[in-house]
Amino acid sequence: MATKNTLAEIRKSVEHLVGEKVRLKANKGRKKVSIKEGILETTYPNIFVVRIDGGYNTIRRVSYSYSDILTETVEITLCKDEKKVQVS
Repeated sequence: MATKNTLAEIRKSVEHLVGEKVRLKANKGRKKVSIKEGILETTYPNIFVVRIDGGYNTIRRVSYSYSDILTETVEITLCKDEKKVQVS
């Protein structure tokens, strides 16, 4: 069972990635997976925000909760070295 300490550890590891280019792999259900690249913009106590640059001069911001990482609904990977964020 997940505890507050586990979510706090996830939050700390995500906070270290602010400003980095990341790849998000989000499970949308029914065998649908969305893969997007963007910059981790900000972190808040319960969510983090990623800025995704779309085509034609559009910018989209998506937010996910830290529990999404805990339940493996969302995976974050650094684009530089293709290293997955490990939370223990």
